[in-house]
Amino acid sequence: MKRKITGLALCAMLFALCFSAQAQQAKKVPRVGVLRPGSPPDPYVDAFRQGLRDLGYVEGKNIAIEYRWAEGRSARLPLLAAELVHLKVDVIMTQGEVATRVVKEATSTIPIVMATSGDPVGAGLIASLAHPGGNVTGLSSVSTELTGKRLQLLKEAVPKVSRVVFLYNPTILGIVLGAKEAQDAAPPLGLTVQLMEVRGPDELGPAFDAMTRSSAEALFAIGDPFTIAHQKQILDLAAKRRLPTTCDWLESAGCLISYGPNRLDMFRRAATFVDKILKGTKPGDLPVEQPMKFELVINLKTAKQIGLTIPQSVLYRADKVIK
Repeated sequence: MKRKITGLALCAMLFALCFSAQAQQAKKVPRVGVLRPGSPPDPYVDAFRQGLRDLGYVEGKNIAIEYRWAEGRSARLPLLAAELVHLKVDVIMTQGEVATRVVKEATSTIPIVMATSGDPVGAGLIASLAHPGGNVTGLSSVSTELTGKRLQLLKEAVPKVSRVVFLYNPTILGIVLGAKEAQDAAPPLGLTVQLMEVRGPDELGPAFDAMTRSSAEALFAIGDPFTIAHQKQILDLAAKRRLPTTCDWLESAGCLISYGPNRLDMFRRAATFVDKILKGTKPGDLPVEQPMKFELVINLKTAKQIGLTIPQSVLYRADKVIK
C-alpha cells in the first residue's frame, strides 16, 4: 500500500512538473511593442508585420504585438512609451528621432529597433552606426545627408526657382541638422533657403501666409512625426499657392518631387532586427543599417495642378512617375 501511494505521489509530481513546464512554454510567446505617431490603418505597420511573417512569426500564435498610437499628437508619446515599458515587452519598434528618444528615456534595458532615423548618431541616440552600444539599433534613412540632393533635383525640375522655404519642427535635433545642411547646400545651386518653423497644425495657415508675403517659390517639407501626420494638409496648402514641393518621404500624398529610401522596405527590414534580438543578440552589437538604394518619384498630377512642365531629362531619371 505504501509503495502504491508513493507511485501515485510520483505520478502527481511528474504531472505537476509537466503542467508547470507547459505553462512556462505558453508564457514564452514574445511580445513586441509598436509605437506609432499616427493612427491605423498604417501601411508601415503592415510592412513590418509582413517582414515578421516572412521570418515565420504569426501574430496571435508565436508572437504578440502591442500597438500604441499617438494619433498625430507627439505629446502622447511619453505616456504610450511608459505603457509599453510597464508591459515588459521584449522589444519596441519605433520610427524617427522623437519616438526613439522617448522610449530610450523610458527604458535602458528593453531593446529598441528604429525602423527609420535620419541621423541617429548626430541625434545622440547611438554611439556609432557600426557599434551602436546601449539598447538602440535598427536602420538609418540618412535623411539629412540627402538634403542637398533633394534641392538639386528641385532646381533641375523647376529651373526658375530661386527661393525655397524649408518647413521644419525646431524641437527635433535631427531636423535642425537637416535645416542647416539645406542652407549650406543652397548657394552653389543658386538657391536661397528660408527656414520656417512649425510645431502644430494651428501654425500651418500662418506659416503659408508668411511664405506668400516673402515671395517663396518652392517648399521643402522634411519628414518628422508632425509633417508626416499632416502631410495632406501641408501639400494641399502648397498646391493652392502653386508652390512646387520636394519631400524626403516617398509615400507622400502629392509631393511634386520625392527622393529617398523606400521606407516600406525599411519597416519590413526592421523585422529582421527584432528576430535577431528575440533570438538573443544584444541590440548594441547589431550595426545600424543604411539603405543602399534611393528612389526618385515625380508626381505629374501635382505638376499639372500647379501649372508646371517637368523637363524630360528629370523624368527619364525617375524610378516612378505618377500620372
